[in-house]
Amino acid sequence: MDTWRTWELVLPALEREHDVLAPTLPGHAGGPPLEQVSADAVVDAVERTMDDAGFALAHLAGNSLGGYVALRLAERGRARTVVALAPAGGWADDAYRDVLAFQAGLLDTARAIAPHAEAILASPEGRRRATSSLTVNYEHLPPELLAHNMLAVARTGAGAAMIDNALREGWPLDPARITCPVRVVWGTEDRLLPWPSAAARYRHDWLPHADWVVLDGVGHAPQLDVPLVTAQLILGFTGGAG
Repeated sequence: MDTWRTWELVLPALEREHDVLAPTLPGHAGGPPLEQVSADAVVDAVERTMDDAGFALAHLAGNSLGGYVALRLAERGRARTVVALAPAGGWADDAYRDVLAFQAGLLDTARAIAPHAEAILASPEGRRRATSSLTVNYEHLPPELLAHNMLAVARTGAGAAMIDNALREGWPLDPARITCPVRVVWGTEDRLLPWPSAAARYRHDWLPHADWVVLDGVGHAPQLDVPLVTAQLILGFTGGAG
């Protein structure tokens, strides 16, 4: 439920090597609206954003839902490479229901505390609590960025509808249609999509031959947790081309 700014600390390194498009996902705060909520509708909207920006093909990187969307775009032949950070959809059991229930609770909590965001984030304890589900490291994260992310969660217009749709639809993926190189990155301290259980289908069924990178002591959002490492993992895979 973050905006494009979840990538803010990584973008300077990427922009030195690439033309970068960093959209906010549809249904999220500041992103395009979702008139009909479905996984296909989210992917369609991001594909239109690529078209509008003139990106016929791109090196794609995404985290969580964004990682799943990047893989779905690769299905459609829109990716040169994909770097997916803890992509959603890899559960081999019903644990995803617990994750979605947690996210629904997070959405309610964010809306309740949004008016107090600046006060909460003024202290190290508040910043730790605000980032505990996403990162291990948080001291380097600017309070203003954390406040933006907290308010973005509260303002995610389609959040509840997207959660309901995920419960009904699941996470369809046709890995046979993904022909580009794929790197999957997962933190061992991921509290939202725990390693390795939340990666089971990707590891064993869908993407066993991908380039797998496991980051010790890193949480769910490496782009926030260890931005320089994340930039290196992306650039090292794209080869700095295009």
